Amino acid sequence: MQRVSSFSRALSNTHWLEWLRALLLLAATAGLLLLPPLLGVWLSGQDVTDYLIFPPHPEIYEQPGFSWPVFLLIAVVVLLSVMPFLYRFLTLRKYQQKTQSTPMPLWGWLGLIVTAFAWWVAWSRSEVAISIYGHSFPLLWLGYIVVMNALAVRRSGSCLMLAHPFRFLLLFPVSGVFWWFFEYLNLFVKNWYYVDAGVSIDRDPLIAPTLAFATVLPAVASTIYWLSTFKRLNDASVGYWSLRLKSAYWAGWVLLATLLSLIGLGGWPQHVYPLVWISPLLILLAILTLRGHATVFESMAEGDWRPFWLPALAGLICGFFWELWNYGSLLRWEYSVPYVDRFLIFEMPLLGYAGYLPFGLECILIVSLLWGADRKALFAS
Repeated sequence: MQRVSSFSRALSNTHWLEWLRALLLLAATAGLLLLPPLLGVWLSGQDVTDYLIFPPHPEIYEQPGFSWPVFLLIAVVVLLSVMPFLYRFLTLRKYQQKTQSTPMPLWGWLGLIVTAFAWWVAWSRSEVAISIYGHSFPLLWLGYIVVMNALAVRRSGSCLMLAHPFRFLLLFPVSGVFWWFFEYLNLFVKNWYYVDAGVSIDRDPLIAPTLAFATVLPAVASTIYWLSTFKRLNDASVGYWSLRLKSAYWAGWVLLATLLSLIGLGGWPQHVYPLVWISPLLILLAILTLRGHATVFESMAEGDWRPFWLPALAGLICGFFWELWNYGSLLRWEYSVPYVDRFLIFEMPLLGYAGYLPFGLECILIVSLLWGADRKALFAS
């Protein structure tokens, strides 16, 4: 009875109007992501109906070969983007960080067991594993999410999953829809496709992928919170230069430029394919700025870049595990990326991991919309 009353109070205290506004903003962003690439397809003389199939199922596509000039250019841009943070992190004076004495929760060990079991199912070719393979990827990431929250409790005494259970659960359905937009954009750039190991696996083309996609936002959000428990990472992210993102003038130009480039994504994808990872962030941020809506990045105006660097790092960490667990799976994705498809780490080309940096920022921006005025609670300190 006490649990029921607690849940009722949680529902009554929920900012429903704020969530509705957030969902409307996400819907507007979705529309701006869906339509321009189709316009680009039409302008380039292709058949638009080829891109209106749902659920999308990308297939292997022959891309332009490796190019050292393009590889080096993108590598330089990535290095210049991350060097300020790396320099601050590596040059901080050493100090003794106070450690949290809270033991690892029992449910955290359970999460480790679930992750290990699901990893075995994903990579094993035994008949037993194949029979339950369709559940392996969601179980892997549910285990990861539980472990990340347990590690946060061990370090700080709290975690997102326990401190905000209702909002945390809401991340799962939002995440399921969220990743389908990337699958849609991939229909134009054809950078990844799905293959199997020659084993017949019963897999629903809509439900099974959606269950896997539903773990994306909770995984990234949990990793961000865990990273925020490390004092050295926090100290390396504060005291930067001030950057204000509230200029409606520049937001309007950014929105226009992004929409035009998305048209290019549909018509000439081999030249602008990195926009798959950048354009959702720019569009949503521009819309929020034009509407005068507060964002999680506001603290950058005071030199606090934790909402920028920690999500980028969390995206990269999650990306590493996505690629690791994908590598030996029966059903996996592989890549075909123009100009930089070389130096593979698992199935992903080396420079492909750079896409996880802006992806982490997109995740925290969407998650913060659901947290609303309580978005500072997404970080432990």
